[in-house]
Amino acid sequence: MDVVDNRTEVREFLSTRRAKITPDRAGVPLYGQRRRVPGLRREEVAQLAGLSTDYYTRLEKGNLRGASDSVLEAIARALQLDEAEHAHLFDLARAARTGAREPRRRPRAEQVRPSIQHMLDSMGTAAAVVSNGRLDVVAVNALGGALFASALDSPERPANLARFCFLDPRSREFYADWEAIADATVALLRTEAGRDPYNRELTDLVGELATRSEAFGSRWAAHDVRLHLTGAKRFAHPVVGELDLTFNTMALPADPGLTLAVYTAEPASASAEKLALLASWAAAAPERAAEKA
Repeated sequence: MDVVDNRTEVREFLSTRRAKITPDRAGVPLYGQRRRVPGLRREEVAQLAGLSTDYYTRLEKGNLRGASDSVLEAIARALQLDEAEHAHLFDLARAARTGAREPRRRPRAEQVRPSIQHMLDSMGTAAAVVSNGRLDVVAVNALGGALFASALDSPERPANLARFCFLDPRSREFYADWEAIADATVALLRTEAGRDPYNRELTDLVGELATRSEAFGSRWAAHDVRLHLTGAKRFAHPVVGELDLTFNTMALPADPGLTLAVYTAEPASASAEKLALLASWAAAAPERAAEKA
């Protein structure tokens, strides 16, 4: 897959956001008009943003290069963009301004510093996973490795959570709410593509998944983006059964592009007991391996 075409990305992102805003939600009077589409028309977005229809039309056709921040803010308000969508619009505008001057690049191999791995290893009751924007797993602690064992045992390296979600049939059993996980996975990759459109490994991954997975392709075409900071996930783990876990994510400022996700269970809950059992199972893994040798 080649580098993401910025003009196409801008056009499809703005048009899909416009289609999601109903006139009633935007406060646009209908006056008995018959409408062919449920969303807003370009001229209505332009009016809400305080722009001429011609100018907004040029912007939506993909030309954000000359758009000022104040114009982008006006469009974001008119389309009622959420925080993730707002950031994505500005990422697309920044890429448009950079244009062809930015070469298609292959980023350096990412790995965590020893002190980060020591921190992960100190988390005995939480599952910790460090990943990059492409959703490659860069580092785990023992419990994180045990929790995501199905994803990590792939022969491809680095192990990738998006590839596991869409190309490994086991993911539909592992993620109790697979549809929601699939939506979030694609939204995260779409967000990263806007932030880093010249990342060769990311665009190659997107191309692979779009070619091999219809479920991925349909979601990618929706142009949804998301911030993935906190939430809950339900897992059906092959060793300990169902787990209801809360996750919190944080960027690692000293390691740009890497994010730490920490999964914990509600204290004294059934999931906490199962997570502790999984930790014991993970701690015994070297002994099991030695017995098989």
